[in-house]
Amino acid sequence: MVSERGLEVLRVIVHDYVASREPVGSKSIVERHQFGVSAATIRNDMALLEEEELITAPHTSSGRVPTDKGYRLFVNQLADLRPLTAAQRQAIETFLGDSTDLDEVLARTVRLLAQLTNQVALVQYPSFSRARVRHVELVSLAATRVMTVLITDSGQVEQRLVELPAPVDEAFLSELRASVNALVGGAALSDAAVSLADLPSRFRPDLAAVVGRVVASLVEQLAAGRQDRLVMAGAANLVRTGDDFSGNLYPVLEAIEEQVALLRLFGEMQLDAVDVAASIGRENASFGLAQTSVLASGYTSSGSEIARIGVLGPLRMDYSSNMAAVRAVARYLSSTLAER
Repeated sequence: MVSERGLEVLRVIVHDYVASREPVGSKSIVERHQFGVSAATIRNDMALLEEEELITAPHTSSGRVPTDKGYRLFVNQLADLRPLTAAQRQAIETFLGDSTDLDEVLARTVRLLAQLTNQVALVQYPSFSRARVRHVELVSLAATRVMTVLITDSGQVEQRLVELPAPVDEAFLSELRASVNALVGGAALSDAAVSLADLPSRFRPDLAAVVGRVVASLVEQLAAGRQDRLVMAGAANLVRTGDDFSGNLYPVLEAIEEQVALLRLFGEMQLDAVDVAASIGRENASFGLAQTSVLASGYTSSGSEIARIGVLGPLRMDYSSNMAAVRAVARYLSSTLAER
């Protein structure tokens, strides 16, 4: 059983090790923190923490560093989410407020979060299982080239270039556009593809192939809107903290590139009372990320279920500040998307 003072000793070990990257000894704790007890007493507290496998000595006669278990106890009981500064809040509002569509909003979001935390930032595209088609636009670029534009009620915009098997004029495109929107306007993405299936048969045989090509493009766009995927930024931050990883970074980078594993990890993380989840060290072993911690929160978009946003970095990270940043950016992202 760890005493209250022992928990405070663990707290300062985590904070000091995160700040210095140097193992923390009893003498430095007494000198830097107001415990009102001797270094010998602190050494006894540290011995008990070591027995509980909350701290460990990386080298003989060195100070102590937190273990995975120690970081977990810190996050569960000891971390205080530091509020963002006024400048940070203003930066979030300004940076996200200038975005024009969902793709840009998410791209800006991960760049901003990577800058705020100095970690790898990740954001999951919303699951648009409940999203609906707002409008489909067909834009003529040449006699045999058309751009199909799918716009959902959640602000998602999907564009594709389609090469047509025969030339068409604007009058035909106008007719086709009206037919497509009559079929799928307001329909759920999951239903819209079915609605389009018979559209080619409603046109003359010589135009059926053209309509079929356009429909095929739209069906692919509808499917893309329902797929889980991630946007990432800040991978270079891992290189800057390379000393925090034993061996090389290749396995970590490979796991990050494998979006399926990260999406599965996001799906298993449960938000806590402050709307942030943490998965630490060995808890991530099955995903190839045993040397990392992942912090995540949830955000929503109109017509979508909760999706995840978070950061990935070494075990030695500033949990308090990073958890606060993830939560704040998630809330701003939900607010930004709700206004679109």
